[in-house]
Amino acid sequence: MSMPADQFRRFEHEGWERVAHKYDSVWSNSTRQFIAPLLDAAEVGPRLRVLDVGCGPGYVSAAATECGAHSIGLDFSAEMVAIARKMFPELEFREGDAQNLPFEPGTFDRVLASFSLLHLSDPEKAIAEACRVLKPGGKFGFTVWAPPEGNPYARMVDEAIAPHADMNVGLPVGPSHYLYRGQEQFREALKRAGFDPNSMIFRLHTIEWEVPSAGFVFEAERTAGVRTAGLLARQKPENLEKIRLALEKSVQHYAEGDRFLIPKAANVVAVSKPK
Repeated sequence: MSMPADQFRRFEHEGWERVAHKYDSVWSNSTRQFIAPLLDAAEVGPRLRVLDVGCGPGYVSAAATECGAHSIGLDFSAEMVAIARKMFPELEFREGDAQNLPFEPGTFDRVLASFSLLHLSDPEKAIAEACRVLKPGGKFGFTVWAPPEGNPYARMVDEAIAPHADMNVGLPVGPSHYLYRGQEQFREALKRAGFDPNSMIFRLHTIEWEVPSAGFVFEAERTAGVRTAGLLARQKPENLEKIRLALEKSVQHYAEGDRFLIPKAANVVAVSKPK
């Protein structure tokens, strides 16, 4: 692993160790809405052996188990693994590296990655590792946030930050915030990793994220995430205030009575390993 990759991995790891305890209360009512489409695309069912990569608090592992599968969750954050074990004590969770999976080739029928690829220094290595540990004919399913042109939440955040933020603040360089930009780029990346590109399923799924106040989103991005939080933490106070005001103004457009319903979109992708 190169030095920049080392730095990005350390940045992400330290960040999630720090904010893991906030995930359930801040982000889960958003990300959990994508689990059913992910399991559907990957055809998760009874008696299948499933690896949940970047498992976080363990929601995907638990949902796969409810489908009758035998699941193992893996995350690089010891804090996340501890939370998952506490939330779902009957399930198995391990600390480990998605880019160097601690399993033999052909161990699993399904590998799932729910919004975890962009927290890695080398997503394509993780995709290749998923292929390696799958049995022939097994499926890899994952979700990644859609880019701003198809994702109102991402557009709202970008439009609040871009005019006011100093982007050159020394953050470690990581993968693009939006992994690939279209179906063909996804298809080519999966082919490079060893998957059958003709088997790819690619769906855009949109949900509504309910938040309690116009200021909730800014505080969530500032205190409960890692990459955007790192950028915001390095802004001058006057710039940070401009970002806060712009974001709160945008959130107001999604007011529904005393709550706010913000559309968020993600690409749901599944692909098969050749038999």
